[in-house]
Amino acid sequence: MAKRIAIFDKVSFEQFKEGLGDCFGDCYDEKAREVYENLKLPARATGGSAGYDFFAPVDLTLAPGETVKIPTGVRVRMDSEWLLSCYPRSGLGFKYRLQLDNTVGIIDSDYYYSDNEGHIFAKLTNDTKEGKTVRIEAGSGFMQGIFLEYGITLDDDATEIRNGGFGSTTK
Repeated sequence: MAKRIAIFDKVSFEQFKEGLGDCFGDCYDEKAREVYENLKLPARATGGSAGYDFFAPVDLTLAPGETVKIPTGVRVRMDSEWLLSCYPRSGLGFKYRLQLDNTVGIIDSDYYYSDNEGHIFAKLTNDTKEGKTVRIEAGSGFMQGIFLEYGITLDDDATEIRNGGFGSTTK
């Protein structure tokens, strides 16, 4: 039986609205509350699925070569010594070469406690070589996350506390 080590929840409305504005400008200002209320938490499609599908908060269209940053509105609290590894949904990668810009997203267990509430963002690029436009409807899966356990070296002595997202641990 799989270990139960985490729980997903939403970031606050204020944090989500800030992320939405950062990614899409003010085009969703009046609709932000509705988008927030309709957010779906990540879920597995079947009992045998390893990945938790993340769902698009809004309709997305990416022409060949285009990139979009997506505020998921989601954060995850997980046991220490675990991480959430994020990948594009395999069907989207196979059909369109849709890729995460950082190849694989790594969400550490202490990210939940960051100033941004551990808000998980994804940055996707349509890297098609066949001229295909990708359309993802709000509420459709676009990314999947898989929980992985990790170890540390015997002489590890890291004691720093995270506060932030990308690059925050190397400042």
